[in-house]
Amino acid sequence: MTWTTTFRPPSKISTAVRAGLLLLALACGMHLSAAKILIPMDKAQKDHLKAYGVVYWVLQSDVPVEWLLNYRGGSFMLDRVAAVERECTVRGVSFNVIADAQADGILAEIADPEVNMETVKLEKAPKIAVYAPPTFQPWDDAVALVMTYAEIPYDRIYDREILDGMLPKYDWLHLHHEDFTGQYGKFYRQFRNAPWYLEQVRVAEAMAKELGYAKVSQMKGAVAGKIRDYVAGGGYLFTMCSGTDSYDIALSAEGVDICDTPFDGDPPDPQAQQKLDYGKTFAFTDFKLIIDPMIYEFSDIDATDIHGRIGETRDFFTLFDFSAKWDVVPTMLCQNHEQVIHGFMGQTTAFRKNLVKPSVTVMGENKPQGTVKYVHGEYGLGQWTFYGGHDPEDYQHMVGDPPTDLSLFPNSPGYRLILNNILFPAARKRKQKT
Repeated sequence: MTWTTTFRPPSKISTAVRAGLLLLALACGMHLSAAKILIPMDKAQKDHLKAYGVVYWVLQSDVPVEWLLNYRGGSFMLDRVAAVERECTVRGVSFNVIADAQADGILAEIADPEVNMETVKLEKAPKIAVYAPPTFQPWDDAVALVMTYAEIPYDRIYDREILDGMLPKYDWLHLHHEDFTGQYGKFYRQFRNAPWYLEQVRVAEAMAKELGYAKVSQMKGAVAGKIRDYVAGGGYLFTMCSGTDSYDIALSAEGVDICDTPFDGDPPDPQAQQKLDYGKTFAFTDFKLIIDPMIYEFSDIDATDIHGRIGETRDFFTLFDFSAKWDVVPTMLCQNHEQVIHGFMGQTTAFRKNLVKPSVTVMGENKPQGTVKYVHGEYGLGQWTFYGGHDPEDYQHMVGDPPTDLSLFPNSPGYRLILNNILFPAARKRKQKT
């Protein structure tokens, strides 16, 4: 029997009820004539993160929203509706009511071929899934944490649901900071006797056996293949931390035993490194495996060692400034009120640039250190984004640390990058210019 858990963030009035009220307002013609609502996303915005939640809520009622790329930090504009004004007020989101003539002037300014701006119409709220284990808590993962704060609903699914073919139900999939290589996060050296680690191993082995796999690594490899097929068919994939490099490693090692004895009961294939197929990966190439169970790394892709040396006060990455009218997709994914963003650590903190495939679009990098933080690409009919690090507002999040209180960081530029990706599938009909 399969299951999913639908998470709907708490609110005084449920998201579904509020969306219904918006539909009713529209059906009754409650547009306030000759006016638009502008939700600014520059430094005038009181709560950038909740602003995305308001936009998502509007899209749930099939009400289109114009995303004004590079205009005041990537602002949003839509027809004036009283219900939307109330929703912004309730959630503490800044907005302006502007006349149609003023809105027309903004659109004319954006349309100027000499200006690096563009408009993208968002049409329908994407259906979201978070790949996470049964023991998952929303504060364990930055993506789930910010969706909870922004009041964006999502379903939680895991290995069984993916192997049962449920992925096509969703427009957007996030991979919780997972280990797709079957090495339990390479936590063996420090935590092999910890109750939570032993329980993780027990549950994973039981699930693999139940689903017909001799090893957890084989089950995770099959899951990675299903996710690859989902993207190839037009899905949108987003992942952070170890969900990035461990996923690509699993794709490259399809059918190859790369796990040492403590993880699967037998030694790895002595030719494992030579048998990797980099042609199967999304983002990385020519990387070298780190198989030793006593080393807390999957491969040399991760640049945690580099960022650990430079320290928190000097750890930043810079977003690329793309041509909004020609490079619409990366422009959408980089919308922000800051271009230089404070770095943050994770099991996978950032990626060595020399191991990133030439076909990949680098969207954020630390050029002096030769590392990249934020990358994007296409695979088949779909698209994927990898974002290094664990929590944009907790520089070095450790196992057992308390969750980040996002009410203290409502204008987080690092978290905004996550939310750009969540809205991205709403513009799936927007075609790139050639």
